[in-house]
Amino acid sequence: MILGDFGEDYELMVPYQTLETVGHSVDTVCPNKEAGETVKIAIHDFRGDQTYLEERGHNFNVNTTFDEIDPSEYDALVVPGGRAPEYLRTYDIVLDTVQHFFEADKPVAALCHGPQILAAADVLDGYEMTAYPAVRAEVESAGCSWVDEVTVDQNLVTGQAWPDHPEWLSAFLELLESDVAAEEPTAADD
Repeated sequence: MILGDFGEDYELMVPYQTLETVGHSVDTVCPNKEAGETVKIAIHDFRGDQTYLEERGHNFNVNTTFDEIDPSEYDALVVPGGRAPEYLRTYDIVLDTVQHFFEADKPVAALCHGPQILAAADVLDGYEMTAYPAVRAEVESAGCSWVDEVTVDQNLVTGQAWPDHPEWLSAFLELLESDVAAEEPTAADD
């Protein structure tokens, strides 16, 4: 999972916790941050304004560094949104990492403004996808077709914002072939 200061709180915490809950190990990386450091994240709320309201959220732990990871050893990538993608897309290490996942046809889940990074990595040509509506022109310019809902196209799962979590995460877990079926309750022995 690629992180940065002022990424969206729910879009980092909820996917991280969900993936860990169903048994996936999630490494979190941020350019120029060491393992054990944190990023400051923001909560975005939709209150009927022309855009979202941003308030300070939690601190989120970075648990590894880009120097310590080899993308070929990972099964999937999560690219959350918020304000972080607008500057994370300026780091070559971030773009190179994203390109690896697309070249290797590994699952990628991107949400909200996260597709700004994918557009900068030049990996969207020919995909059908969605993102935060304000990012639409940017991702269409990168060669994708716009859809107004959670979308799965080949290895890519996209959603517009954290309200899409149930459908977006379900689609990503299915792409990962995660076994999340609830077991039927059993009657207690009498």
